[in-house]
Amino acid sequence: MAARFRFRLEPLLRLRQALEREAQRALARALQAEAAIREELDRIESQRRGVYESRRAAVGQTLDLQLWRQGEAFLLVLERRQIRAFERLREASLAVVAAREALTVAHRNHLMLVRLKERRALQHAQEEARKEALALDELAVLRHARRIA
Repeated sequence: MAARFRFRLEPLLRLRQALEREAQRALARALQAEAAIREELDRIESQRRGVYESRRAAVGQTLDLQLWRQGEAFLLVLERRQIRAFERLREASLAVVAAREALTVAHRNHLMLVRLKERRALQHAQEEARKEALALDELAVLRHARRIA
């Protein structure tokens, strides 16, 4: 009966697999945060365009200075929001890069153990096949010895 293969580093393999899954989740969270900031920037840009459109006066229409000043004040607020959002976007992009690198390392570490397990399983199978062949050869020699005797 062939001995069953047992990979002694199986707990480490499971740990590395869990670390890889956690790195995947961290990357997904970083990508979601980056996408949310990009959406916020799109909303700010849409609001800016709306202010410019509302300030556009038709030919022959008088200019409302109070409305113009309010629009300028709102544009300043939007500009400050946009600057803060661009800073957060830069930080989020750096976080995405770091999360991708962490996932790459975690995947490489996990894959290294998977390949080691495959090689060890193959070596085990070859060793078991060699032992079985030796046992069959010995059995054949014993049978042949009985026939001759």
